[in-house]
Amino acid sequence: MTYKNEQNTNILYKGNKINPNRVSDPEVMPLYLSTAHNVADLDDLQNTYDRKGYAYTRSHNANRDGIAELMTYLEQSENSVITNTGMSAISTTLLALLTSGDHVVADKTLYGESIDFLKTLSKYGILVDFVDVTNLDEVASVINANTRILYTETVSNPMMTVANIKAIADLAHSHQSYLIVDNTFMTPVLFHALTDGADVVINSLTKFANGHGDVTLGSISAKAEIIEKIYNLQVLLGTTGDPFDSWLATRGIRTLDLRVKKQSSNALSLATFLENHQLISKVYYAGLKSHPQHDLAEAQFSNQYGGMLSFELKGDRQTINKFLQELNLTKYAMTLGGIRTTISHPVSSSHYDTPEEEKAKIGITDQLLRVSVGIEDEADLIHDFEYALSQIELEEGE
Repeated sequence: MTYKNEQNTNILYKGNKINPNRVSDPEVMPLYLSTAHNVADLDDLQNTYDRKGYAYTRSHNANRDGIAELMTYLEQSENSVITNTGMSAISTTLLALLTSGDHVVADKTLYGESIDFLKTLSKYGILVDFVDVTNLDEVASVINANTRILYTETVSNPMMTVANIKAIADLAHSHQSYLIVDNTFMTPVLFHALTDGADVVINSLTKFANGHGDVTLGSISAKAEIIEKIYNLQVLLGTTGDPFDSWLATRGIRTLDLRVKKQSSNALSLATFLENHQLISKVYYAGLKSHPQHDLAEAQFSNQYGGMLSFELKGDRQTINKFLQELNLTKYAMTLGGIRTTISHPVSSSHYDTPEEEKAKIGITDQLLRVSVGIEDEADLIHDFEYALSQIELEEGE
């Protein structure tokens, strides 16, 4: 059966094959939801395998490959793979590159669930030491003959410490180890970890890259030989990214540069305001001169410091609740990197299961709040925080 348009001219379909003359160059990438692609015969199937074409979507999908190409370009790498979450990007990478008897050196101020996963590696005979990566002597002191990976975040979650990627990469390579960097907070717009010496860079595309709070996705970028190892395990684990999420994140990445630069500008203004407010005891943001790694951040990030900051609010749980309730533009959300400013309480979210003694070593207190700054008007954003803080002041003065 054939179908024709109303003018009975161009044939749109013949069977189930779309006429390429009608859909040859779409402005927006099509969405490929099919779990499988048909082949004519065994020779055609083998040809599909040989050219890494599309047969089964867990192995290859056009939308996933599309965003992988984007991340490869943005991170200035040789190849990338796309995973279904940021955490699966982390876990798949580590499992692919480590074996029993290996040793990992990791930053002690990582995202809580990254730390939790690293701890589970002990079940497979892999030992992990957590250190202060801002102290290179401490990092060097725990490296041994079995060390295979040094692992850090560009800017840590939620303490906003800044790792010296070049120095840590040199240290890793002098011991024939890989340096893996989670670049989620800075994104490839503000920093290229691979060009500074990292071997693997991970991004939670759920966050800034997508930017709209409607996707869970991750990416891994590295040299082709490393990506091949990770990809082969990824297919077996089934951690490949969803086609629709890949399509959405591709759309989001189109505005990544615009959004991240606006978020960085807003974050610096908000951090400056908070640092000068009497109810705030401390602000953690690398753009402030008071930050212990400000000079490093200034050189490493070229005067743009990202959209994430943390601060300590004076008072107890009731004070924090009052402050959160009085915010209008800003909402509590257990995610980050979106177009709207969100806030979270690390003790109650990202580090909920972290033992008290470990939180104390990291510096995470009950008063700490983490802010993901959005793209709102700067004056509106600061007014939102100023108003919420003023309501606390009024209550204390009554």
